[in-house]
Amino acid sequence: MPLTDRINGFARKVPVWAVYILYLLPVPWLLYLAQTGGLGREPIKALEHELGEIALQLLIIGLCISPLRRYLGVNLIRFRRTFGLLAFTYVALHLLVWLVLDVGIISQIWADIIKRPYITIGMIGFLVLVPLAVTSNNWSVRRLGATWHKLHKLAYVAVIFGAVHFIMVKKVWELEPLIYLGVIMGLLALRLPKKRRNQTV
Repeated sequence: MPLTDRINGFARKVPVWAVYILYLLPVPWLLYLAQTGGLGREPIKALEHELGEIALQLLIIGLCISPLRRYLGVNLIRFRRTFGLLAFTYVALHLLVWLVLDVGIISQIWADIIKRPYITIGMIGFLVLVPLAVTSNNWSVRRLGATWHKLHKLAYVAVIFGAVHFIMVKKVWELEPLIYLGVIMGLLALRLPKKRRNQTV
């Protein structure tokens, strides 16, 4: 049996709830590390970073699903909404840690959103994800029809904003955030029609 068929067969047997459990396991572990000094001298900042980076990784995994099916025949489409909802959950936790544990003062929160561009970018990315999370259910798919697919292309905007937010948070040019952005732009380029993709090369 070809490897692709084996992967697809295995994927069909994996329940969606198992993916949720697997990818939510880091949350209690990170909270434990934050409480016990395992995240270094600034555990709140480290916790924010870890949650945000996992969210970005999950968004990238979601971007990989269509190219995997198109170019390799690996069909993980049934998990696409799962990874999207997991990404939103981690973004929401990332934001919650910043709001409650890091800043904690309502007036300061608003001031930071307005004055700090990296926070503004991150907040826009979060707001873009909200309607996608709300409509990630079968009822919305049926109700919205073709509009649902157009709406969920906003995920491309959200993941770019997430990568830019990551770059800006670092405040200096570092390789890791740039790699994330490069991977994202490459995955988005694979979605271009073939003629347009050839023109961009």
